[in-house]
Amino acid sequence: MESRDKLIAIVEPILAAEGLELVDVEHRREGHGQVVRLLVDRAGGVDLGTLSRLSRELSVLFDVEEPIAGAYTLEVSSPGIHRPLRRPEHFARYIGKKVRVRCLTPIDGQRNFLGTLATVAAGGVTVQDDRGVETFVDFANIDKANYEHEFSAADFGKRAVPQGGSE
Repeated sequence: MESRDKLIAIVEPILAAEGLELVDVEHRREGHGQVVRLLVDRAGGVDLGTLSRLSRELSVLFDVEEPIAGAYTLEVSSPGIHRPLRRPEHFARYIGKKVRVRCLTPIDGQRNFLGTLATVAAGGVTVQDDRGVETFVDFANIDKANYEHEFSAADFGKRAVPQGGSE
């Protein structure tokens, strides 16, 4: 079993028991060695306390199960504002929203698509660009996909308020 699959098999039941979803698993070499990054979420978001607790619990479990050979750094975090879309159910939540999709194999000479997620079908997704052109991308051809949050003027007008105080 590949290490990514082994990680998923270990982590998903634990997260499900906590009402959390495993959004993505990244396992790669970075400048300081191997990094295992787990992106987790739940409806309404996930807080820092939950992420910290999960990181500690999973570190202990991974020490026993050894899903990764050699030394590595474990990172447990939320998917962030530009959430990765990996599974059909991830895409389904973002119909009508802006997405970015990168293909493994070009479609009509193009590998990158940015536009509104128009449909999600059993075999893939349809992305409509700003000119109204629709492109169907098979799930098997998706290298990477993300929700692209569209900031409004109101987002930029917000001011940070120090914790424990008021303006």
